[in-house]
Amino acid sequence: MTTVSAEALVGRAVGGDPRAVARLVSLVENGSPDLRDITAQLVAHAGSAAVVGVTGAPGVGKSTVTSALVGAYRAQDLKVGVLAIDPSSPFTGGALLGDRVRMQDHATDRGVFIRSMATRGHLGGLAWATPQAVRVLDAAGCDVVLIETVGVGQSEIDVAGLADTTLVLLAPGMGDGVQAAKAGILEVGDVFVVNKADRDGADQVVRDLRSTVRLAERAPGDWRQPIVSTVAARGEGIDELVEAIAAHRAWAAESGEAQRRRTRRARDEIEAIAVTDLRRRFAALHGDERLDDLAQSVLAGELDPYAAAEKIVAAVS
Repeated sequence: MTTVSAEALVGRAVGGDPRAVARLVSLVENGSPDLRDITAQLVAHAGSAAVVGVTGAPGVGKSTVTSALVGAYRAQDLKVGVLAIDPSSPFTGGALLGDRVRMQDHATDRGVFIRSMATRGHLGGLAWATPQAVRVLDAAGCDVVLIETVGVGQSEIDVAGLADTTLVLLAPGMGDGVQAAKAGILEVGDVFVVNKADRDGADQVVRDLRSTVRLAERAPGDWRQPIVSTVAARGEGIDELVEAIAAHRAWAAESGEAQRRRTRRARDEIEAIAVTDLRRRFAALHGDERLDDLAQSVLAGELDPYAAAEKIVAAVS
């Protein structure tokens, strides 16, 4: 692909061609050599989509809530993009990209673009290519981009650095009040969602969350996370959830938090690209005589490992 064809492909995607959008996401996922040219073409068209992260433990109903949100936003005549992240097998490298199975109601809607992405070994609940894929959907005219993470643990919170608003889903039977007080994933939530609220124990989960929110330290004017109860499979509570997301977005715009988050997102992306490039250069040193010589110097006590590492950094800088 040449720069001209990259420009043409981006032009088709911006014009709403779903095949061009899918092709761009594939190029992003595969780390195409043309990614730099593609990104240069995309940045002029991106920056207006509301990015909403949907995260939580396996089994809380992330796909069902995501599908219900798609329906709610489409009822407002908004164009919606969905990135559903699935884990890759550490043994085969394969992934069951099954989230689209739960979103078949929107499969034929041209106002919805759904893409499953494998983590390919990347930790944190997202795929490495997710930030670039968000830019593709943003540039393609999506008003809202929903990112459904892998079923994550308490410390896999990368989505908070990418989303404008992060939804943390919980459900009855996923733990006691101690879980609600633990640091980690709950600290990144902008809106708490108690899904499957028709089950026994849902009221207790809400009470535990209220206690956690009440105890959190916050300055005057800081956002206080709302708690929304939903039964997403029946569409119950989804309108209230959409309102909570809109309220957070309005607060973030007024307080300057939206700009701070987007600046942090751009900074993190720049850092990730730079680190990836450095890793590539370090990999090229594997088996290099200079590295072997430094290793021998460390073993002989002539050089300490930190000094040797500084020489390597200087060599690749």
